[in-house]
Amino acid sequence: MKRLITAIGLLALAVYLIWWAPMPVFLAAALAMGLLCYREYSDLVAAHSIVRPGLWGVLLGIFILFWPQRAFSGDLVIACLTCLLIFTFINALRFPVMRDILPHAACVLLGAFYTFVPWRLAVVLREQSVHLLFFALALNWAGDTAAYYVGRAIGKHKLAPILSPKKSWEGAIASVAGSLILGLLYLGHFTPDIPLWEIIIMAVVGNVAGQLGDLAESAMKRGAGVKDSGNILPGHGGILDRVDSSLFAIPIIYIIFIASKFL
Repeated sequence: MKRLITAIGLLALAVYLIWWAPMPVFLAAALAMGLLCYREYSDLVAAHSIVRPGLWGVLLGIFILFWPQRAFSGDLVIACLTCLLIFTFINALRFPVMRDILPHAACVLLGAFYTFVPWRLAVVLREQSVHLLFFALALNWAGDTAAYYVGRAIGKHKLAPILSPKKSWEGAIASVAGSLILGLLYLGHFTPDIPLWEIIIMAVVGNVAGQLGDLAESAMKRGAGVKDSGNILPGHGGILDRVDSSLFAIPIIYIIFIASKFL
């Protein structure tokens, strides 16, 4: 019951933020999600016996989240990313143990991009279409539901026995099918201007990316020796446990949608 109540509350909050929240409220929610994801990611990093990423990664993430969209030209992006890399290494030079410098710098950069960039792209997708953002978030929810029931019924071939013993290839295929059905029914109805082939690609590739995101977080948790990334959500674990698929799926949906404009 606790798990169901939490799920209903999260769904209601997501619906409000996607469809009705003013942009400042949505930006505040994106910032909050980035910060919460980063905190849990930092805990996982520390559990790997790597120096916790800390405040510098948070500042990088906030910089990425609020960098003006009109300032994103190709050369400027490359220059800014290079500067972020340089300053991250400079920040890590303070450690007296030289072996800590490289893992810390790598984890800071990974954390900033892993936990903040998807929410930056969620803001952009919402500006394009609330339906597109909802689909980017919901495609893995639909896929997970299909995978759960099909996997329990006929799942026999293990997908990734070390990372996630309960996942099966049958469930993974059902997950793709579930996302595809959602895409065809939902986007096909509410966004008729998006071609059918683009919807299919977004659904299939976005779902696969989401499943890989789930496995990536499972790998971090198993390496850390923990079951959940946190305990902030009653019955569901941590924020990362709920959005690990979305962190991989949102950038893919964004890339496909933008790339299609040049075809």
